[in-house]
Amino acid sequence: MNEEIKLLCRAASLLTDWYRAEGRELPWRTDPSPYHVWLSEIMLQQTRIEAVIPYYERFLREIPDIAALAAVEDERLMKLWEGLGYYSRARNLKRAAITVTESHGGELPRTAAELRRLAGIGPYTAGAVASIAYGEPEPAVDGNVLRVVSRLLADGSDIMLGSTRDRVTAQLRETYPEAGDGCRALTQAWMELGERVCIPGGTPKCEECPVRALCRAHAAGEEEQYPFRSAKKPRRIEEKTVLLLFCGDRFAVRRRPDSGLLAGLWEFPTLEGRASEGRVREHLQSLGIEAGMITPTAPAKHIFTHIEWHMDGYTVDCLDLPAEGGEFSWVTAAAWREEYAAPTAYRAFTKLVLSREGSI
Repeated sequence: MNEEIKLLCRAASLLTDWYRAEGRELPWRTDPSPYHVWLSEIMLQQTRIEAVIPYYERFLREIPDIAALAAVEDERLMKLWEGLGYYSRARNLKRAAITVTESHGGELPRTAAELRRLAGIGPYTAGAVASIAYGEPEPAVDGNVLRVVSRLLADGSDIMLGSTRDRVTAQLRETYPEAGDGCRALTQAWMELGERVCIPGGTPKCEECPVRALCRAHAAGEEEQYPFRSAKKPRRIEEKTVLLLFCGDRFAVRRRPDSGLLAGLWEFPTLEGRASEGRVREHLQSLGIEAGMITPTAPAKHIFTHIEWHMDGYTVDCLDLPAEGGEFSWVTAAAWREEYAAPTAYRAFTKLVLSREGSI
């Protein structure tokens, strides 16, 4: 056993004791069934714990098990997920639930290798479900864990590389006890330390760290030099013009295509590029919509992983409700709230639309 593995083993023992004494009570920890662990881990990808909890609890009230998830209508699933973003996560949840129902007797597989065959489950989620739900000796290595390990070992390897993640996973696997509660506690201890103490984007809380005496970066006073990550490619900027079309107590929405970014969700009519008022009026005339007053809105911006949307907008008072069967659906604010799943990207415009409800 090399020196790095010895250090990680000592850290694992201290972390497990710390977690059992200091770990937070979270809904999915109170009842760590395989479905609960899986759902929570998918929701927690790129989303803060505090934001996830109300979504998690609401989701379980309506979709309490894998069978219900496999059977839920897509539109309802998207509505329950609305606001969490990264909607492919929800679609993959359902796809995986259908596979589990049809091929695994309704029970999630126990091993990380089998779990990874399901839609939307990568190495991290597979490790989390296998260890936390089933007590298997399998680590779950995400950005939090990579940060902790890189500081502990003063390891300057690029954590953006898959090879680094694979190596750290293999190292941590050697620190796990045999299957059982110790595996559950250890996986969650690494997560907890990275979320609460060895934090990103700021000075780590070394005075609270149960393994600071082992930490090579801390000993050298170089905590904030780790981890090393290579620079990301700059995001592509896309300019758009959002149209808030009103007619009486209804406004226009349309469904996005079934594939690609924000697939299958509902949006406000949107033109590519920055459109002038004249272009907007001409576009609406081409659709058979006669526009009255057209008023610019405040601009908005939304950041995706690789893209930024820079959005201008207009509110448009339409003179007559177009005939059915056109490009748009015309909905009330009440229906929009209850039935239609809208991307977070349009949040600023959604607020504008709903703010008019009381004045109509």
